[in-house]
Amino acid sequence: MKEHFALVTGASSGIGLAIAKGLAQRGYNLLIVSNVEAIHERIEELKEEGQKSKEGSIEVIALVMDLGQQGSARELYEYTKLEEIEIEVLVNNAGVYHDKDILDDSEAFTGLIMNLHMYTPAMLCYLFGQEMRARRKGYIMNICSVTSRIVAQRLGTYASTKSFLAAFTKSLHIELKPYGVYVTDVSPGAVDTGLFSIPQWVTKAGKCLGIIASPEMLSRRALRALFHGRSKTTIPTVFWQVLCFIIMLIPTCVLRLIRRLGWF
Repeated sequence: MKEHFALVTGASSGIGLAIAKGLAQRGYNLLIVSNVEAIHERIEELKEEGQKSKEGSIEVIALVMDLGQQGSARELYEYTKLEEIEIEVLVNNAGVYHDKDILDDSEAFTGLIMNLHMYTPAMLCYLFGQEMRARRKGYIMNICSVTSRIVAQRLGTYASTKSFLAAFTKSLHIELKPYGVYVTDVSPGAVDTGLFSIPQWVTKAGKCLGIIASPEMLSRRALRALFHGRSKTTIPTVFWQVLCFIIMLIPTCVLRLIRRLGWF
């Protein structure tokens, strides 16, 4: 049995890659999953990160898989059984972001985002969580979002799917902690992953003000929260917590007015 493995989905770039690097530096062997072939290019990079750990070397396995399909969680789980890989850390990071009215999305994309943000991570938690509970040791990190707490136009599908994942994660945290399994909701605000089409100077200013996080900073804080058994962490912290609180106080009639005026 191959032990001391961490499974990270969506690990070819951005947040997933940064978390995979952080786990490699802690000495974890890695099973990294993505829907793009570029995931194989990360193997040597992550092995180099593993050289920084006490173990000095790690094993990295890259797997190309479309986690937007409903059967993918079971397929991934069966792969670990076939290869005799014991998952100690599960990081559900794979996802998609968009800014579009609900009914303007295609049926295919709507199904994709619901599978990626709800069905697949929930089933991976279900399958690997049972093994962790039986071993009385394990760690699960679900990458949610600050938008899970707010209602906003053009973010309806994205925010609501992340809201499900956040609620699911909190319940799982309560259920599994008595068994020595830690489950953490990591809710990023803006992260410098190239996902947002904003000028570079705005990104730099946002990072200086603590409004935009780097993937590396997010990884450090997220892993610290996970291994300390915290139920949730928001990254960056204060700005996004205050902003979300303010948005939650805005009445629906005002939100409709903002839309009618074309402000957002």
